[in-house]
Amino acid sequence: MPPTRWTPRKDEVMNVEIKPIKTPAEQALAAAFEGAKKRLPGGPAVARLREQALASFVAGGLPHRRIEEWKYTDLRALMHEAVPLADPPDQAALARAKKTDPLPGVTTRAITLVNGAFAAELSDLGKIETGLTILPLARALAEGHELALRIGRILPPQYDAPHALNTAFLNDGIVIGLAAGARLARPIHVRHLFTGTAPAAVYARTLVVVGAGAIATVIESFEGPQGIAYQANAAAELSIGDKAWLEYVRVQAEGDVAIHLATVLAEIGARAKLHTCSLTTGAAVSRQSVFLRAAGEGSETRLSGATLLRRKQHADITLFVDHMTHGCTSREIFKSALDDESRGVFQGKIVVRPGAQKTDAKMMSAALLLGEAAEADNKPELEIYADDVVCGHGATAGALDKNLLFYLRARGIPRKEAEALLIRSFVGEALEAVPHEALREALLARAAVWLAAREQSP
Repeated sequence: MPPTRWTPRKDEVMNVEIKPIKTPAEQALAAAFEGAKKRLPGGPAVARLREQALASFVAGGLPHRRIEEWKYTDLRALMHEAVPLADPPDQAALARAKKTDPLPGVTTRAITLVNGAFAAELSDLGKIETGLTILPLARALAEGHELALRIGRILPPQYDAPHALNTAFLNDGIVIGLAAGARLARPIHVRHLFTGTAPAAVYARTLVVVGAGAIATVIESFEGPQGIAYQANAAAELSIGDKAWLEYVRVQAEGDVAIHLATVLAEIGARAKLHTCSLTTGAAVSRQSVFLRAAGEGSETRLSGATLLRRKQHADITLFVDHMTHGCTSREIFKSALDDESRGVFQGKIVVRPGAQKTDAKMMSAALLLGEAAEADNKPELEIYADDVVCGHGATAGALDKNLLFYLRARGIPRKEAEALLIRSFVGEALEAVPHEALREALLARAAVWLAAREQSP
């Protein structure tokens, strides 16, 4: 007798729930949260926020190439395993941190996090300006400080795995508040240093609240040792009040085998300004996601960045600029120089909401392919629901100009030095947007170090 073949009814087929298999990294991250949640700071409201974030991660998992926003950066494949949470720094770790200075020559108020934990002895909290509040996040959460209550108010437009994980493991970081009309005497430099000797995971959150009419410059830098496969997950929430102005600069120089995941969330008030600049030279794999909401009329946003990669480095910069109301301006310019077998990804999306008339938005990304196996992926997008706007985007990728290279070499300049001059000019357009002179020169100097190392390579 032939076997009976079972054929499911239509309603049964429709009700089948397909659950993706969790990777070892996803399972380990969920287990790490269960083991750590009882010792994380904050009251019941913060605990609920963490639980909700972990639940969204369990449901969504690590992103992969079938998800449009992550098709160039398959984090599920790139993040093979989850490393244990970093331990608080001991005296040896603090001693190693003292030896670094990512921005020599720039006078700042340095606030230091070592292995994700606030380091008071490496931080300058003396003579705080009137109207300025700086607190370690762990303390702010434990005390229920009013600024800490703002954590989580600005969210990505859709599920974002790095941000969900950062929120789930919300532990320490820095809270910066600037009262209405206040001015900073010098930039605040939040230094993130990993000094561990074995792979570990670091989660840090920075909250910046700039009151109406206030002016501030905030820098974040990220560094770590070579040869150690640590994982850094950083998130920043930037709230800029009406008529305020925030300059925000990021320097990402993680170790050569590290993974760096960053989420920057910003909301801009009426007639306010947000200018950002990022320099990326580190990490084996990095992803910086920027979600920006132009929520007040007449705001101005300028985003720029330079990415310098070599060997098999992979760096992804993804922007989502949301014009929500009338008369806002945004400019985005990102440059990358890709050597050897490196890969640079730029995804930029500008959305103009209904009613956001008189929007003026322009976006440009350009890549220099310095190695025969280097790869640049550029994906600019416009999504416009208003009719009285001026919007545009562009993307280019190519090699150094042979005519310019010949011109320099014909004047006796060696090939590597001639290439360095052209590369410096190319990426300099993005870095020169920083108005603070000493900071701008420090960024250009860091780019020069990368170029000098390339000149010395065979």
